[in-house]
Amino acid sequence: MGGLFAWKGFWPILPFAGLEMALLAWALKVSLERRFHRQTITVTERLVQVDARDAQGVSQVVFPRHWAQVKLRRPAARLHPSRLTIESHGRQYELGGFLTEEERRGLALRLQRLIGRIK
Repeated sequence: MGGLFAWKGFWPILPFAGLEMALLAWALKVSLERRFHRQTITVTERLVQVDARDAQGVSQVVFPRHWAQVKLRRPAARLHPSRLTIESHGRQYELGGFLTEEERRGLALRLQRLIGRIK
């Protein structure tokens, strides 16, 4: 069969087909790894707690609710996504990097209602 391709002049296509399959395998691997990425946000009367799970492991960030501010920053370039952060006392934590733009805006509005904008 390989001889048939070479005989008909299709041999230049084979390296590109192999490259395409390698790229597809890489994309599938990345997609399967990201399915476990998760952020859980807990808002209590006193605290805002973010528990994050990704390929590196599990982490937890806690902010005092009274001082926490939710900020949705515009992207630096037109095609880049916005950045949603919770900030307090010079610390910040990015939320929803894996969300769509619309989902990120909705989360920002909901968190602003829950946490408030106390200054």
